[in-house]
Parts: sequence; C-alpha cells; structure tokens
Amino acid sequence: MSGHSKWATIKRKKAGIDAARGRVFTQVGKEITVAARVGGGNPDGNPRLRLAIDKAKSVNMPAENIKRAMQKGTGELPGVMYEEMMFEGYGAGGVAVLVESVTDNKNRTVAEIRHFFEKYGGKLGTAGSVARMFHRKGTITVPKKYTEDEIMAVVLDAGADDMLTDEEYYHVTTSPENFEPVKNALVARKIEIESAEVGMNPETTIKVEGKETKSVLKLMEALEEHEDVQNVYSNFDIEEKAMAEYNA
Repeated sequence: MSGHSKWATIKRKKAGIDAARGRVFTQVGKEITVAARVGGGNPDGNPRLRLAIDKAKSVNMPAENIKRAMQKGTGELPGVMYEEMMFEGYGAGGVAVLVESVTDNKNRTVAEIRHFFEKYGGKLGTAGSVARMFHRKGTITVPKKYTEDEIMAVVLDAGADDMLTDEEYYHVTTSPENFEPVKNALVARKIEIESAEVGMNPETTIKVEGKETKSVLKLMEALEEHEDVQNVYSNFDIEEKAMAEYNA
C-alpha cells in the first residue's frame, strides 16, 4: 500500500478524537460551503457537494450544521468568503506532498504551511512541481469481513480499476467517474464501507527509512491538524513496523 493509504488508516483510527474536538466538523463544513458556492446547493446536480454531505454524515455532523454550511455557500446565510489553495512541496527524503486548503486569510496560510515544511526537513515548491506525480482517483475502503472474491466480483462489475489489500482492509480504486457506481454497488449488496473519498493518488512511491521517517510523519501530522487544511497527499512508503511504532 502507498504511504497515503497507510496514513489514511491512522487517520481513521483518530477520527473519533478529531470529531470530539470539532475539527472534522469545521473541515467538512468548509468543504460543503465551497462546494455549494462553486456548483450550487442541489446535491443531486453537484457531485462534489454530495460527497461532502456524505462525509459529514459519516462523522455524525448534525443535519442543521450541514444545512447552514450549504446556505452559506449559496448566499442564503452570511458567511466567510473562503479561497481554495493548493500547496506543493517536498518532505524529508524527497517525498512529494500535496496540500489542499480552504482559507479566509491567504497570507497567513501560506506562511504557516511554509513553516511546517521547513521545520520538518522539507521545502515548499512552486505550482506544478509535484502535482504531475499524482492523479485523481476514488478510493473505497472495506473492512475484511468478506472474502476477496466476493468484493472483487462486485467492484469490478461496477467499474473499479483495482483493489489492494492490507491486514485489515480492502482498498478499492476507481476513476472519479466510476466512484459513485462502485460505491452504490457495494451499498446495494449491504457491504460495509469504512471510508470513501475521491482524492489524489501517487503514481509512484518513495521509500522512507531511518530518521527521515519521523520527519515525514511529523510533517504530515502538522499539516493535517492545521485548521485551513482539507486534505494532504504524499507518495511516501514506510514499513508497517515503523508506522506502528510512530502511531504508538
């Protein structure tokens, strides 16, 4: 599995703590607001908004919060004007890092994101410096409560590109266009879905070892916890043992 998939597993285990702190609600609320502003307030005709609402529901965000976030995006309620920003850079060991953010203060966010890269042995790059190393894909994670053949039969028939496994999960990848058909096929078969998202997957990975491991993971954690950051993607590959030691 790629580094991002491993990191995503750690994030899912932390999700309950993050939700309790309200951070996830803030993050998802921003995404709903921006999605509604860009593509309108009807989720049936706005895939990005529909996905954001699904994520909000998965973390038990109250329906009233979802509604307010949508209304801020459509202009029915007053709200902050957010700006989307993409940061590209390198972490320790030369790993590529993409950071998607939504901010109401561009100068502050740029300065703080640059500080994180420099603090943990990396550097912020220019636009286009690492984006070419990633492509947008859907990823659906299913717990290993089912046989591999059972999941493969459902997802491949629905248009999935591939499926990888680790000790706990099946990771199904799709094109952005086939993401919802594959997800809906699993739901129709009453197969439990741990997480489902469309994001940036690395084309290749870079192995990270030794002292660089901690620097890379510290950078990822700092970026993930920043209030303006929505998503962080990287192409690092770290051994399971090293990831477990860090997580402990």
